[in-house]
Amino acid sequence: MHHHLVRAGTRLQAGLVVESGEPRSVQSVAVLIGYGAAAVNPYLMLATVGHLVDEGRLELSREEAETRAVKAIGKGLLKAISKMGISTISSYCGAQIFEAVGLAPELVERHFTGTPSRIGGIGMRELADGALARHARAYPGTPGELLPIIGLYAWRRDGEHHQWNPETIALLQHAVRGGGQPTYDEFAATVNDDSARRSTLRGLLRFKEREPVPLEEVEPASEIVKRFSTGAMSLGSLSREAHENLAIAMNRIGGRSNTGEGGEDPERYLDERRSKIKQVASGRFGVNIDYLTNADELQIKMAQGAKPGEGGQLPGHKVDEYIASVRFTTPGVGLISPPPHHDIYSIEDLKQLIYDLRCANPEARVSVKLVAEVGVGTVAAGVAKANADHILISGHDGGTGASPISSILHAGVPWELGLAETQQTLVLNDLRSRVWVQTDGQLKTGRDVVIAALLGADEMGFATAPLIATGCVMMRACHLNTCPVGIATQDPELRRRFQGTPEHVIEVFFYVAEDARKIMASLGVRTFDELVGRVDLLEPNDALEHWQARGIDLSNLLRAPDVPEGTPLRRTEPQASPLGDALDWELLREGSGTYRVRNVNRTVGGIYSHNVAKGRVGPAQFELHGSAGQSFGAWLAPGVELTLWGEANDYVGKGLSGGVLAVRPPAESTFAAEENVIVGNTVLYGATSGRAFFRGLAGERFAVRNSGASAVVEGIGDHGC
Repeated sequence: MHHHLVRAGTRLQAGLVVESGEPRSVQSVAVLIGYGAAAVNPYLMLATVGHLVDEGRLELSREEAETRAVKAIGKGLLKAISKMGISTISSYCGAQIFEAVGLAPELVERHFTGTPSRIGGIGMRELADGALARHARAYPGTPGELLPIIGLYAWRRDGEHHQWNPETIALLQHAVRGGGQPTYDEFAATVNDDSARRSTLRGLLRFKEREPVPLEEVEPASEIVKRFSTGAMSLGSLSREAHENLAIAMNRIGGRSNTGEGGEDPERYLDERRSKIKQVASGRFGVNIDYLTNADELQIKMAQGAKPGEGGQLPGHKVDEYIASVRFTTPGVGLISPPPHHDIYSIEDLKQLIYDLRCANPEARVSVKLVAEVGVGTVAAGVAKANADHILISGHDGGTGASPISSILHAGVPWELGLAETQQTLVLNDLRSRVWVQTDGQLKTGRDVVIAALLGADEMGFATAPLIATGCVMMRACHLNTCPVGIATQDPELRRRFQGTPEHVIEVFFYVAEDARKIMASLGVRTFDELVGRVDLLEPNDALEHWQARGIDLSNLLRAPDVPEGTPLRRTEPQASPLGDALDWELLREGSGTYRVRNVNRTVGGIYSHNVAKGRVGPAQFELHGSAGQSFGAWLAPGVELTLWGEANDYVGKGLSGGVLAVRPPAESTFAAEENVIVGNTVLYGATSGRAFFRGLAGERFAVRNSGASAVVEGIGDHGC
């Protein structure tokens, strides 16, 4: 109706109201508004709430119960539209910011005109069959029979299929506790069969038949496991024991563990509990120069697949004294890392943060975490041009179990789609040779690993599988702090129940790597590098008969880019370093003194502070004259003092962690804010224990974020502090 009126030119003359028994969730209401509804009457949901009141199952009046239900959906809608960067319902109405997964092109064109739908799928007849099946379940043959529990969020015996279920969990845990290779093989067969029948896009693919090679000629598992990493699960979301257990396991096999966005205990920097990947999210929890210096990889969290557009969220009851000390915050206070668009508005802002992190640790590679969604290839191309070394494409499956219920379903798309688009775009633009590409999102078996490689991934991330190996039983109580096996809790009593060992995690990864080796041998491939990007070794599995697989067209997924022969399909060369002309090299050579600074000198003090944190140089005081570029004084280490006589650009003092930063008016000028814009549009970001002084501020904005900073500001001209 909406599109018909648009085509007829009369859409603005009427409002559309949807009256239906089906809407019962935030997502269903959001979709209706997103496709043109001005109002929604979910009468069956409201009637159900009233029925619960009449039965005495809710100790509220009907009016109060209905008001609460409507308010809950309203708050959910507010969150849904805000994480897309939209401010008002009128802007969201008819905006169609959705992607269809598994709907036929003719259905989409008629009813959801203009919506991306990359793999085709079912049409009107299959939708009707599904509706009739649901209707039949509501009218059972036996009087008094209860409605089935669908089990969308938690596993139910007769409900929705879950890839992690009692059978697969038990098989994997038994495999690493003495069951050995036969039990893992049974686990892999179960997962792969489930995947093919009803769960994943990769389940709709099969390998082409090729001349095999002997297994002993294939790259050893000890090399393949170095491509694996654990997911970004923070210290705080996980217990200290579980978090350190993952780090120890990955260090022993040469892989990488990820801190998540919650910092790391400095005691871990010098032993095998050190996480090689240090994540930097918008909340900057636990981020200072020591944290950044003690990393092999610095990962910028732009988004996460399990709940794209949202930041991390650690409930206050999980923030005890220890977690608060690691994150530089206050016990008992909830820690929400907001969506990153409050400080990264553009690819230029992201490029600056990449540069900042290079300065904080020139030896580490810089990674950017993106979400699998339509258009991610274009974003990935921008990230590669912005000088990142590594791009992570995160799928919609996964998460640590602490995602809000309104974020678990209908958020993001399968990693197969995002990875294929990223690979194709990077290869077409001759950018693939400069970056590593990784993917994650419910990878479980060697088959998953090989398909990820063929679609373009150099590396793979695992989160849920290693946690299950160490004892997770998928209670889905991560956010409640009541994890019964001591993994996702800070409760001291529950943490004592943690029985996981590094060997459990190591065994899982070696089983997966050996599984992958067998498939590589069957494909005639000897090294993992030969796998990457070889999409020609995959084809659709036409033998599948599931009704929801009808009409699926995987040609976009399996399209090989039209490029000259010999164009690299994987990383073959490093990114060019942008740090060659940094002012800090002069500061390192000459030491304390007076220097000229220009606005092309970005992140002044960052490289010097890295060398202080490494113990290569000592404290120093620098007096600078002129105009400083972006991120002046970022990541200043204790003992480093910068005094700028002049003006500075955006993000002054980002991550200040113990140094002293002063920006004062030029020596030759009079001190008058209205005459001299000393610091314009400045954010002092994440000053955890540093001191900052500003005089003569007349810019648009000044902010100090994170407690613990000492900021002295004189002569503010606009907006204030």
